Amino acid sequence: MTWTLIIGDRTYSSWSLRGWLLFAAFDIPVTVKQFAMKSDALMAELSGLSSGSKLVPQMVAGDQSVWDTLAMAETLAETHPRMWPADAVDRARARSMVAEMHSGFTALRGACSMNLRHVYEGFEVSAAVQRDLDRIETLWADADGWLFGEYSIADVFFAPVATRIVTHQLPVSDKARAYAQRHLDHGPLRRWRAMGLAEGFVQPGYDLDLPTLDWPGQRIAAHAVASGTPINEACPYSGKPVQLDSLAQIDGRIIGFCNTFCRDKAVADAGAWPQLQPLLG
Repeated sequence: MTWTLIIGDRTYSSWSLRGWLLFAAFDIPVTVKQFAMKSDALMAELSGLSSGSKLVPQMVAGDQSVWDTLAMAETLAETHPRMWPADAVDRARARSMVAEMHSGFTALRGACSMNLRHVYEGFEVSAAVQRDLDRIETLWADADGWLFGEYSIADVFFAPVATRIVTHQLPVSDKARAYAQRHLDHGPLRRWRAMGLAEGFVQPGYDLDLPTLDWPGQRIAAHAVASGTPINEACPYSGKPVQLDSLAQIDGRIIGFCNTFCRDKAVADAGAWPQLQPLLG
């Protein structure tokens, strides 16, 4: 059975990020349908589902619809048990952490919306947000790499928190910041952000009136170009013929793509895409 996953804006929808990572980080096949949040197209798509819910993400297969990320995680883990830690004690702790994340940390969520477009300088942390950060420090204290060694559902659920720590430059320990950066360096999350930037949706009310910093991590120099002779004839993502309105200069090479979205997600983070690496030498 192949699921269809309905998501909102990749740049802003933290719940959609969780839903997508449940598939992408574990190599589970899925068909993704993306819509701008609050759009008429999204409402029309959701109105036809059996769930009756107007929220994203939702995963659908035939008449079956699962409309909550915790339920999605447990549903997928029934056929992919490796998504939870193998050790029973770790598994129980991971489930507890996921449940706490799912229902808590309201101060942090409310004050620091997920916005993968910017890293801010000078954000002031309230006492309530600091209490949430203190609790996160406790939960992440034993993390050595990922929370339970191998990447698990627990890491999926804390991925949006990790982005908030970096984008708002929140005061956490070096260990917690390293764990947060591990998420930003994770291939699936890098590809998610690149697609969000390529979509180009800018939702009102999410940007803060604060100075911004460069996005952390090394990036390959890349930009769109209007003309040139590409070194490839087929799009590295789709295999379709290159279109001359979809060219980019990446690491000094002119590379062609089948459409502007494929081009722009490569420009946003060329190093995130395994399909692109053979063309970069």
